[in-house]
Amino acid sequence: MKIFTLDKNYNVVCNWKNTRSGFKHIATLCRNGIEIGDTKICYLNRTWESFEYESILKKIIDLYFGEKNSHEKYLKGIKKLGL
Repeated sequence: MKIFTLDKNYNVVCNWKNTRSGFKHIATLCRNGIEIGDTKICYLNRTWESFEYESILKKIIDLYFGEKNSHEKYLKGIKKLGL
């Protein structure tokens, strides 16, 4: 499990699980410690991300902040995590 802080109000808790044909990443978005949404991505083999959980972080930001002004800010923030 890994926790990513987007800002003072939002955190994303990421985890992975084995599946029959590979594995999946699961992300849960929390606002002030309360779960407000989740998503998953299933993989058949290794991913080639810049850092672990990069794709699932982008997906949950797109799902829950796609129409809001904070969308670009959070995407830029996760790019910094990969450095």
